[in-house]
Amino acid sequence: MDAVSPALRPRRSCLAVPGSSTKMMEKAQGLPADQVFLDLEDAVAPGAKEGARKNIVAALNTGDWTGKTRVVRVNDLTTKWTYRDVIEVVEGAGANLDCVMLPKVQSAEQVHWLDVLLTQIETTMGFEVGRIGIEAQIENAIGLINAKDIAFASDRIETVIFGPADFLASIQMRTTVVGGLISEYPGDPYHHILMSILLAARAKGVQAIDGPFLQIRDVDAFREVAGRSAALGFDGKWVLHPGQVDAANEVYSPRQEDYDWAELVLDAYAHYTSPEGGLLGAAMIGDEMIDEASRKMALVIAAKGRAAGMARTKKFEPPPD
Repeated sequence: MDAVSPALRPRRSCLAVPGSSTKMMEKAQGLPADQVFLDLEDAVAPGAKEGARKNIVAALNTGDWTGKTRVVRVNDLTTKWTYRDVIEVVEGAGANLDCVMLPKVQSAEQVHWLDVLLTQIETTMGFEVGRIGIEAQIENAIGLINAKDIAFASDRIETVIFGPADFLASIQMRTTVVGGLISEYPGDPYHHILMSILLAARAKGVQAIDGPFLQIRDVDAFREVAGRSAALGFDGKWVLHPGQVDAANEVYSPRQEDYDWAELVLDAYAHYTSPEGGLLGAAMIGDEMIDEASRKMALVIAAKGRAAGMARTKKFEPPPD
């Protein structure tokens, strides 16, 4: 089995849009984000949540979301709003919805609850059972400890997401900049958190998504923060402002030279392991030896490049006999 299948649906840039703002939902439809999630949680005041549900249903049913993964973030399961969020949005717009995002997930049981409710709604409404995915957001210490169980809690799970602001508050980290480094700490204070989420997601074979960077006008700082999780292997990051969208799409796509290398390795390995290529388990491309492990590494980069719509600029040519 190959180690990674990084793209059920590409999610390099995941644009957050308040469900209470019809103007922002209209604008989001024209932005080059891979995913748009319409928010019913933190971005919506308590008194506006019921109206926001109706706005979201209307936007999903009438908007043009071509090329975008359509997600709604409901309120967390400890609140009074969650069950009505799921019922009203999925019954009203389930045919035009790809995933439901559950924030502040603490256990597999919370994912089970959402899975069962989605199945009941799909069955009642005549939707395809199991089509609507679940995105699980890790935002506190107990959620991180249970990240693997959460990732494996349902076949609907498509992504595991880091929610940094609530997480940092939950562990009492001494910082006021969400996503930024801490001058007093000699290293990356997020490394363990990100790796734990990444390992849980990859063990399940789903995507890992980094959370937002709140200094929305500092695109250079956004690139720096995003580059750290991209280097680890994360598939994408939340964006809170149109100015962050292009940066996220660039950072979480392979570099052109890396994408070309990956496609060359895949073609070369297929050739050399074939009868025409000599049934070799290892071969050389220039000064580099490639084997099955090389193929697996190349497959990861090639899959991400293809999902991003990249075009190769080099072609493998078998050496002459």
